[in-house]
Amino acid sequence: QVQLVESGGGLVQAGGSLRLSCAASERILSTNNMGWFRQAPGKEREFVGALSRSGTITHVADSVKGRFTISRDNAKNTVYLQMNSLKPEDTAVYYCAAGPAYGRTDSREYPYWGQGTQVTVSS
Repeated sequence: QVQLVESGGGLVQAGGSLRLSCAASERILSTNNMGWFRQAPGKEREFVGALSRSGTITHVADSVKGRFTISRDNAKNTVYLQMNSLKPEDTAVYYCAAGPAYGRTDSREYPYWGQGTQVTVSS
């Protein structure tokens, strides 16, 4: 059974930072590309960024470019989403996902998902 477990969400003031973690099995990280998505109340799930299976290629959506970065710690089998200069509009449930293709922005192309972690940014 594929398991992705997110953590690190919370309440933060605008301008603050959070780092989200996504713990996965070594098998998942070595055979899948990773993605981060978010979903705000009443909105569709939105692509945030992606990390290649090799861990060497990343990109993020224009809405978070310059503020969010994605990285991986192979020793811990964990993928991170570092979020800086947070804005109230970043408030959402954040999900990590795993799938066969890199950089897909459509959530339907990721078969494996974590349970999500809530991020709330106050103004």
